[in-house]
Amino acid sequence: MKISLILLLLTVQLVPMAGAQSKKASGSGLAANRVQVATGLLEGTTAASGIHEFKGVPFAAPPVGQFRWRAPQPMPHWAGVRQTKQFGPRAMQLPLFGDMNFRSNGVSEDCLYLNVWTPAKSGQERLPVLVYFYGGGFVAGDGSEPRYDGESMAKRGIVAVTVNYRLGVFGFMAHPELTQESPNKASGNYGFLDQSAALRWVQQNIAAFGGDPKRVTIAGESAGSMSVSAQMVSPLSKNLFAGAIGESGSMLNTGFGPLPLAEGEKNGVAFATGLGATTLAALRAIPAQQLLEAAGKPGTPRFAPTIDGYFFTEKPTATFVAGQQAHVPLLVGWNSQEMGYQALLGQEAPTPESFRNAVTKLYGDKAEAVLKQYPATTAQEAEQAATDLASDRFIAYSTWKWADMHSQTGGQPVYRYLYARPRPAMTPEMGNATAGLAGGVIKQSDSAPKAPTARGAVHSAEIEYALGNLATNKVYAWTPDDYKVSDTMQRYFANFIKTGNPNGSGLPKWPAATGTPVPVLHLDVNTRVEPDTHRARYEFLDQQAAK
Repeated sequence: MKISLILLLLTVQLVPMAGAQSKKASGSGLAANRVQVATGLLEGTTAASGIHEFKGVPFAAPPVGQFRWRAPQPMPHWAGVRQTKQFGPRAMQLPLFGDMNFRSNGVSEDCLYLNVWTPAKSGQERLPVLVYFYGGGFVAGDGSEPRYDGESMAKRGIVAVTVNYRLGVFGFMAHPELTQESPNKASGNYGFLDQSAALRWVQQNIAAFGGDPKRVTIAGESAGSMSVSAQMVSPLSKNLFAGAIGESGSMLNTGFGPLPLAEGEKNGVAFATGLGATTLAALRAIPAQQLLEAAGKPGTPRFAPTIDGYFFTEKPTATFVAGQQAHVPLLVGWNSQEMGYQALLGQEAPTPESFRNAVTKLYGDKAEAVLKQYPATTAQEAEQAATDLASDRFIAYSTWKWADMHSQTGGQPVYRYLYARPRPAMTPEMGNATAGLAGGVIKQSDSAPKAPTARGAVHSAEIEYALGNLATNKVYAWTPDDYKVSDTMQRYFANFIKTGNPNGSGLPKWPAATGTPVPVLHLDVNTRVEPDTHRARYEFLDQQAAK
């Protein structure tokens, strides 16, 4: 107990040093790739572009042993120089998507690391900051993935940060014994608490990297976007950033949760019982790999976030209705083909009849009302209608709800986009492959039928474009048009991170999402603003969600 108290006091005492250069260390400072943070001296590297990179920076103590399923604990101070030249381990996860390209140092429970890319020459510059949360359904992903690499954003004058957070059973399992031992009487949501701890670390330390703690924008895609909306409502985080970017996903009216704490605890007990672990001590004694494999078995429920009374005090939608969320500018949108028609029709060919049958099965006596919003009188219309409904049910509606609520109660501008650029063909070297849901690639035998080409922008397709990382993805045969779209999207994002407004010289004017109909920026080769023509269908889905 005394040791923990000493470490905590030491960390607090050192916080004011975060923006200072170490006077004792020889050749310290960004020019020498050395930065003094609250817990010690870091040494990174410099890319050929001149961007300083610090990889595998610990922002909390390793969540192992007694710290498994606890809120992140302060990182102890270290002596000497800590090398931050390679990515730390990624969070425990199974190879679920088959596409995620990691540069991290293996898989481990010891995963609470972040990465910083900075163009600053000294710690005095106060540049805008981007903190990016990866996607992967809260069960996969990592801050080392090339599509999230921060060098390209740093070259545009931004300090870029990617953050690791706990996933799956390690990040979101609730249990009554965990609730009981918690000083906050809460359990679950450890992945969100990790993100919150990283944001506090940024507030304390980013000035040493030339960043401005008062100009932090948080961003993410899919589960990362849901995370952004979560941090906007949590009392632990909502004052730690000045702007927010959401790409395809929110925690408002979504099937991803959060669940009532009692329900989450019940799921945790059922999981533990299945492993023969009747006590929390027994659960903590189970090796991490064994827990991971047990959680990944077919039929095991997903570990969802919980309304724990600590990170979430109520449903996120209720917080937005009350206008109690972070009052920051929001740039938010989704893609034109978030889900394929197969999610509704299965192996059935898209026809008006097959679509009607699927809708009737899902909605019963509400089917006619659904068909009115998603009409289909031809096979082509049926394919588009099924794609739209599947996309809306998956992630587009909940993202719309976030944008709509924040525009009503957030007191700050909302900028809405629809990303519509389909990916180009894969390179010939890929052979017979198809894109996975999380943006990855699923290899198929040469004899398997080729998958149909996506007609729209699939889920996660925009990430490399938005962050300027097309060249890191060797799967697709990128064209000059793709690089044009990427430059446009990245410039909008960079302007927003710097000023809270995406508009700037040489870009089509992007008005805030006000009035009727709401203006929406369509991002494609011909980027343009069009009025939202789908509000009625989202309002219909909103009525269903309220029942």
